[in-house]
Amino acid sequence: MTEEFATTNYDADVSPALTAFMREGWAADPAPSTEPAEVAPYAAKRRGALSAAFPGQVIVVAAGSPHLRNGDVPYPFRASSDFVWLTGASAPDAVLVMAPDPEAPSMHTSTLYLRVGASRHESAQFYRDRNYGELWTGRLPGITETQATLGLTTRPLTELDGVLRALKGKPTADASKVATTLSDLRLVKDDWEIAQLSDAIAASVHGFEDVVRELKTAPSERWIEGTFWRRARLEGNDVGYNSIAAAGAHACVLHWVRNDGPVRDGDLLLLDAGVENTALYTADVTRTIPVNGRFTEPQRRVYQLVYDAQSAALEAVKPGAHFGDYFRAAQQVLANGLVEWGILPASAKDLDGPDGDLHRRYTLHGTGHMLGLDVHDCAQAREENYHLGVLQPGYMLTVEPGLYFQPDDLTVPDELRGIGVRIEDDVVVTRDGCRNLTEALPRDADAVEAWMANLLAS
Repeated sequence: MTEEFATTNYDADVSPALTAFMREGWAADPAPSTEPAEVAPYAAKRRGALSAAFPGQVIVVAAGSPHLRNGDVPYPFRASSDFVWLTGASAPDAVLVMAPDPEAPSMHTSTLYLRVGASRHESAQFYRDRNYGELWTGRLPGITETQATLGLTTRPLTELDGVLRALKGKPTADASKVATTLSDLRLVKDDWEIAQLSDAIAASVHGFEDVVRELKTAPSERWIEGTFWRRARLEGNDVGYNSIAAAGAHACVLHWVRNDGPVRDGDLLLLDAGVENTALYTADVTRTIPVNGRFTEPQRRVYQLVYDAQSAALEAVKPGAHFGDYFRAAQQVLANGLVEWGILPASAKDLDGPDGDLHRRYTLHGTGHMLGLDVHDCAQAREENYHLGVLQPGYMLTVEPGLYFQPDDLTVPDELRGIGVRIEDDVVVTRDGCRNLTEALPRDADAVEAWMANLLAS
C-alpha cells in the first residue's frame, strides 16, 4: 500500500536508502504524561449538561481543520470554541462523539477521536507530511496521554468513519440546535473559566504597559500593534482578535484594524486589544490615552463624558438586571452630555421619545457583550437568555461606551472633530453586583496621566 502525505511539487524525491535510514537510530518515545489536566473535571461537567439537553440523541462536535492562508501555507490552527469548552483539547481534525449509553439511553458515553502520529519505525509520515509530520509541525499528543490528561475515552481518528456508520439510524442532534444550546450553557462561567479570563487580562495589562513605555519612540500604529502582540505571544497563545491601534482620527473608525497610520504628539491613541491565554480564553480591553501623556482640554472633555457613561453602566451591572439596562444607563449619560454641549436638542434626553436615538450618530456600537473563549462569546445564544435576558452571577461582560466625532462632521464643534474615545473593562457578574477584572488599568483621566507618567519615566 502506498502511503500518501501532504507534500509539494518542490519537495525532493526520497530514495529507498533515505527511507530506510530515517527509520533507524531513534530513541524511545518519552513516557506519556498522565497528570490530569485542571480543566478535565470542568469539561466533564459541561458534557453532562449538554447530554441532558439531548437525551437519546447522537451529538457530534468537531474541532475543525486548518485553513489555508494562501497556496499551501495554513493559518495557525485554533480549535472551535465549543469543542475546546467540552473537551479541554485543541487538536486539529479531532471530533467528540457523544452517543446514547445503551444501558442508560437518556445519558451519553463520550469518545474523543484524535489524529495520531505514525511510528517512526513504520511510516515516513513523521518526516514527509508537511501538515502533520512531527519533524514539520511538532509532536502530536498520543491516545494514552490524551485519555489520561483529559479523563476522556480517546480513540484514533481512523476509527471515526466506522463509528459514525454504526450510529447511522439513531437520532442525531441538529447541529444548529447543539450550537445554540452550547452558547446558552457557556453564558455562565465556572470558577476555572474566570481564572483563565483573569490570566488573559493580567497579560493584557502588561501589554498596555509595554505600549505606554514605547509611545515616545513608536513611529506608527503598527509598531503599537506589534508591541502588544509580542506580549500576547510571550504570556499567552496569541491576541484574541485583531488589535485596534487607532491614533488621531482613526479612533473614530470603530473597528480600525489597518493600523497603518502615524502616532503623533498631541493625538489620542485608542488601543483595543486583548491577550488570548494558553487555554484560549481572551481579554477584551480598551483604553484611550494621550500620546504625549497629557489630555488637551477638548480631549479631556470627551473622555470625561465617556468615563461618566461607563461608570453609570458599571453601576447597572448586577444580577437580576436586564442585559439592556447597562446599555441604557450609558446611553442616557451620553445623550444628556451631548444636549448640554448644544450638539443635540433637549428632546434627545428622552431615550423613549422620537429623538431618543439621535445621540447614536456619535456612538453607534453597543455598550458591551459576553466574553470568554470568543471575544464576542455565546453569539448563538437564545435572545431570551442573552440580549433580552437578565444578568446572572458568572456572566462575563465587557462594558465599553464610546464617543466618536468624525473629522468631517459639521454637527460638532471644530475642536471636537477627529476625537474618538472608548473605555472598555471586563467584568464578572457577582451575587451583589459585578467585579471589574481590569481595574489594574486606570480609567479616570487624572489617574491615566499619572499612570502614563510613571511608565514613561521608567
